[in-house]
Amino acid sequence: MKAILCQRFGTPDDLVLADIPDPVAGPGEVVAKVVAVGLNFFDTLIIAGKYQAKPPFPFSPGGEFAGVVESIGAGVTAFKPGDRVMGYTNFNAARERTAVAADHIVKLPADLDFDRAAALTITYGTAYYALKYRALMRAQETLAVLGASGGVGLAAVEIGSVMGARVIACASTDDKLVFARAHGAHEVVNYEREDLREALKRLGGEHGVDVVFDPVGGRYSEPAVRSLAWEGRYLVVGFAAGEIPKLPLNLVLLKGCAVLGVFWGAWVRHDTNDYKAAIDTLAHWCAEGKLSCHVQKVYPLAELPAALKALANRQVMGKLVVRV
Repeated sequence: MKAILCQRFGTPDDLVLADIPDPVAGPGEVVAKVVAVGLNFFDTLIIAGKYQAKPPFPFSPGGEFAGVVESIGAGVTAFKPGDRVMGYTNFNAARERTAVAADHIVKLPADLDFDRAAALTITYGTAYYALKYRALMRAQETLAVLGASGGVGLAAVEIGSVMGARVIACASTDDKLVFARAHGAHEVVNYEREDLREALKRLGGEHGVDVVFDPVGGRYSEPAVRSLAWEGRYLVVGFAAGEIPKLPLNLVLLKGCAVLGVFWGAWVRHDTNDYKAAIDTLAHWCAEGKLSCHVQKVYPLAELPAALKALANRQVMGKLVVRV
């Protein structure tokens, strides 16, 4: 079968398209024919050796997919060949077939297409886990989302809106903010043209911002924390800016706020039942039109390196998908 392989840590240009043997389903696994793969910013890190997970070589990027079950391993009873499924692999999705733990996949609703299903699991799952399980966000609270037009940022905007929050989308260009507003944001901030702290202070009012969703990091994190309300929650989602910030802990003390880590992959491993329930909920919301799961562009498998370059250069609004 065909697969995009990372044979050594490097750049997207170092990836190769190669023939490898078909996988075999082990105990508790299924082998699925991959129809579509969702790409994420962390795919640019995992091939460079800069991500928490460092798979053995050779491996394929791609942590989420949608496809059709072809075979099942010992102990698998929830799926059968022919089932349309979607879910989380962490890596090894960018290939014609992949072996995946049955606990990490769910069946697709009838009205959900493969492309959007492939793009749903990680970004929307991360945002849902962050807002529902970590921040315990309530309707009518104010949510500020940094990097609001990217994959996980857009997911937080949409899910926050569905959950009844007042959503402030923060991004670096006006066209990204127009895009975020079209997907549910109530207020917008261009943090390249306006001081983020002052903008959030203005929009948060005397009360302040209840929840900050931050997949960007860098120089934006401290002003975002300073904008929090008393007992606000700051969600540490990622560091797309490339710099891991250091926060003055006196701010945490003075605001009585919580700094909460959002480690999606660990949640999948530790709370599998909650994860599967969340993905099933999100899949149905998407099928019902409550979430867009916007796919900016679909690439063929051989052009996956070009897709990763677009992600690395922050040229993407929503998600990129590779169709196998």
